[in-house]
Amino acid sequence: MAGALQGVRVLDFTWALAGPFATTQLADLGAEVVRVERTGMAEHQRGLGPYVDGLSTFFFATARGKKGICIDLASPAGADIARRLAAEADVVVNNFRPGTMERHGLGYEDLRASNPGLIWAAISGYGQTGPSRHLPSADPIAQAMGGTMSLNGYADRGPLRVGAPIGDTVAGLYLAVGILAALHTRRETGLGQAIDVALTEAQMALCDLEIVRLSATGEAPSRQGSRHPAMAPFGPFAAADGYIVVANVTGWPRFCALIGRDDLAADERFRSNRARVANVDVLEEQLRAVFATRTVRDWIELLRESGAGSFSGVNAVPDLFEDPQVAARGALVEVPLPYGRAGTWTLPNSPLRLSGTPASVGQRMPEYGEHTDAVLSAWLSLGAQEIARLRTRGAVG
Repeated sequence: MAGALQGVRVLDFTWALAGPFATTQLADLGAEVVRVERTGMAEHQRGLGPYVDGLSTFFFATARGKKGICIDLASPAGADIARRLAAEADVVVNNFRPGTMERHGLGYEDLRASNPGLIWAAISGYGQTGPSRHLPSADPIAQAMGGTMSLNGYADRGPLRVGAPIGDTVAGLYLAVGILAALHTRRETGLGQAIDVALTEAQMALCDLEIVRLSATGEAPSRQGSRHPAMAPFGPFAAADGYIVVANVTGWPRFCALIGRDDLAADERFRSNRARVANVDVLEEQLRAVFATRTVRDWIELLRESGAGSFSGVNAVPDLFEDPQVAARGALVEVPLPYGRAGTWTLPNSPLRLSGTPASVGQRMPEYGEHTDAVLSAWLSLGAQEIARLRTRGAVG
């Protein structure tokens, strides 16, 4: 079945992670995403490591399902080709610093004249406007400036970066959502628009509960480790062979009975959730002693179906490959290697499960410059001789 975005053309000038993560979502949903790379690169320069047999695992993940072309934007002929492609695109995406696309004649105002329906989407560290717009950024900078890093870690230690690159990926998700909204609006108006997503502001959006709490109460949120400011018990506890995670305990007396500690249910310090939050240090001390007595599997079998709350173990990445729920849902997929190499590498499937227009992960990353000729022919009706002349001039690769 065709994807939900079949027929949507996306010209992708992104690099690193935030922008490519956004366009990957569009590719999974069926859009024709054409990723523009600069000419003259070696295979190992296309993405970060680790590298396996010269292939970037990073690029393998972020370029899957996309077409790849090479254009030298520094050459007048190359920049002209890019502008002509943009005139045929539905969406143009970049995550350069503000002003970079404009220097190549690829800014929104440059392109909308010839393509009024164009959706021009940009990710940058601080946005297209403001006094910090020119500054570079990266995942840890976004987490630091947007507030999430200040909330991650323990009260008596320094702030910690979240292990997964949420500074990049959350901004990418917001950009993808913005593009979908703009495509919907264009159906009614026929007009495109510019989309401006800042990495810092995407992190601030994750802190909405903490921001409104400060605004309403004057209380500044602080690092609490894995605790929840309004619920207890909450978070991981060490079992005999790993960690058991406890959340949303709604049947406190039943929970206490199951773990063999009815006395905790009768203790005035723990009878209500508010009391448990107020006495969380003592409560956690009691629970740590209990959970250390049995294995994770034992606790899961005892608690998961109890109706007393939510409980799980902690999956390390290797555990995902063995998890029966992951297998049943097809949440990991095998993606072929490029350049005719035998074998596959594993990627997460799209979490978007659409019954009529399913998302699809499974198409491999493009080989370097693999689709230059095909895209120039299909989008611009250029013939082989004209493409060859452009290649000779170094405009395309």
